[in-house]
Amino acid sequence: MKFVLTCGGTAGHINPALAVAGRLKELFPDCQILFLGAEGKMEMELVPREGYEIRPLRITNLSRGFNLSAVKHNLGTIKHVIEAQREAKRILREFQPNAVIGTGGYVCYPVLMAATKLGIPTAVHESNALPGLTTRLLAKHVDCVMVGFEESRQHYPRTERVAVTGTPVRGEFGCHTRESAKAELGIPPEEPLVVSVWGSLGARYMNEVVTDMLPLMKGQQEFRLIHAIGKQYQDAVTEKLSRAQLDPAACNAELRGYIYDMPRVMAAADLVLCRAGASTLAELAYMGKPVIIVPSPNVTNNHQEKNARVLEAAGGAKVLLEGGFDAATLLAEIRSLLAEPKKLSEMARAMAELSVPDATDKICDMVLSLCRQ
Repeated sequence: MKFVLTCGGTAGHINPALAVAGRLKELFPDCQILFLGAEGKMEMELVPREGYEIRPLRITNLSRGFNLSAVKHNLGTIKHVIEAQREAKRILREFQPNAVIGTGGYVCYPVLMAATKLGIPTAVHESNALPGLTTRLLAKHVDCVMVGFEESRQHYPRTERVAVTGTPVRGEFGCHTRESAKAELGIPPEEPLVVSVWGSLGARYMNEVVTDMLPLMKGQQEFRLIHAIGKQYQDAVTEKLSRAQLDPAACNAELRGYIYDMPRVMAAADLVLCRAGASTLAELAYMGKPVIIVPSPNVTNNHQEKNARVLEAAGGAKVLLEGGFDAATLLAEIRSLLAEPKKLSEMARAMAELSVPDATDKICDMVLSLCRQ
């Protein structure tokens, strides 16, 4: 069998696709898998790292502004969509897949539209509680829309084509225990680990808060901190620390541009600080990790806060809103939670109860059903 997966822009779109690809390979070791992604975006680096071929399509985002610059940009995007759809058709005719699966990002639109016009079975997965623009546009055309939350079904006009599957999580997230992961990272088992990760691209605000927090942590041994800066902010953060003559190691902290071994690092964590991307939250629920969430305010329809409040209501998360706290407040929250092992255990249990551990299997079953039809 042959499958095409398309995803783009952020790890929140890429990781679910990788999870599905991995499971399809387990089910059909001889199957062929091809990825289509946006030229120059993160998928062009992450997908080959997992051993899959990916071909680029030139695609740009839509501007939500109304000025002349935004109009020109969007006219260029429309041109790119037409060209990308034409190229996607050429690739699909050549590869002849049994099904095409999208997991989010602008690149999904031209690829899945090309597939529908060629009569190839198509499915799109939406991780967030509220559908994004790409999913809304595709919902009228694809054979199946798969969603992470039961509440999401109401947002689609053709509910008979909507399947609630949960959000797929890569199998690597189940390969480590906290103890084994800490041992591999060289962290003593009794030392609490706090992992701070703000989406695959990083977050300027959280970099400012965390770097302001480091001087308050100087010389402390209460916990170890691993903070993901995000590649686009790495130079700015390095310069700030240099000006302050501050060595993160002196604060029992490690700063990384990107956490490539995320399954291991997350497994080792006693507490996670993060955004509220649906893919990240699904991974944390799968691993049963207590979390402090700072939803991104820079998303359409404030969907990250809606995702976060679901976890908070269940007792698995503490939600802080960007701009509503400073470094001292965040450090106090971390210390307060780490000082209450019982509270952390309750949060971990609540997170685990929210998980859909067979989400990847449900998605693969749906795709194979479309192939049979």
